[in-house]
Amino acid sequence: MTKPAILVISSHVVRGTVGNRAAVFALETLGHPVWAVPTVTLPWHPGHGPATRIVPSADAFAAMLADLERAAWLGEVGGILTGYLGGAEQAASIARLIAAVKVKNPEALYVCDPVIGDSGGLYVPPATAEAIRDHLLPLADIATPNRAELDWLAGRAGGTAEEIAAAARDLPPPAMLVTSAPAGEGRIGNLWVERDTALLASHDLVARPPNGLGDLTAALLLARRLDGKSAREAIRHVTAAVYEILSNASARGADELMLETDAASLTAPNARVDIRNCAETKRERLTHA
Repeated sequence: MTKPAILVISSHVVRGTVGNRAAVFALETLGHPVWAVPTVTLPWHPGHGPATRIVPSADAFAAMLADLERAAWLGEVGGILTGYLGGAEQAASIARLIAAVKVKNPEALYVCDPVIGDSGGLYVPPATAEAIRDHLLPLADIATPNRAELDWLAGRAGGTAEEIAAAARDLPPPAMLVTSAPAGEGRIGNLWVERDTALLASHDLVARPPNGLGDLTAALLLARRLDGKSAREAIRHVTAAVYEILSNASARGADELMLETDAASLTAPNARVDIRNCAETKRERLTHA
């Protein structure tokens, strides 16, 4: 069966596996045609050191997205993923394109990955973070912030899974996957939150992880939900796949994820993850099949 196209709007790096480089490879490996829009082009991830940023002018970016709004093939798009923005002015154009996709295909699923910061604070200008919060987050079916990003978006810090879930429910998206959620000593997790559900999928911490985990997580989650997987099935697969790829890269001493080497992990990961309902005290040990 032909899978729907996915529109991915995020950063592009020449070397590395972050932003669109991570998302496009993963989605195409899983059988989705991808429409990839770069918001900024860099030679490598900024975490590797200062580098040139090529950001399209606001007018040129808006014109290109307006072209896509009028595209004869827009109805092919069944999923949208947005990530890192090159500037605040891009958000309004992206929001218009999302609305156009939804007109053509009301069932299209939009995942907003609000790439704005980490435990060290915002690493984008405040205006860019505010534009994502004000223009894109309210349109999202699912958002995938990390814990620090959620704290900023919600305007308060949550220390426990229950507090994080409460903060997530106060934001517009009806569903959220909060990455880097607390999961006990030496562990970390992905917390899936809906109105009446909070599921934590966790695994052992991996020291000095490469960049790109959030981009990969958001892409895999979108693909699995488009495949019709339940929330539990989707987060099990996503957490196992990302953990396996991360562990492999770390074991090799790689400074980037190695999706080209670990492509099989995208489709059939074998890593073990714990999944529990946050309302329960007993954890269920699950092996990803």
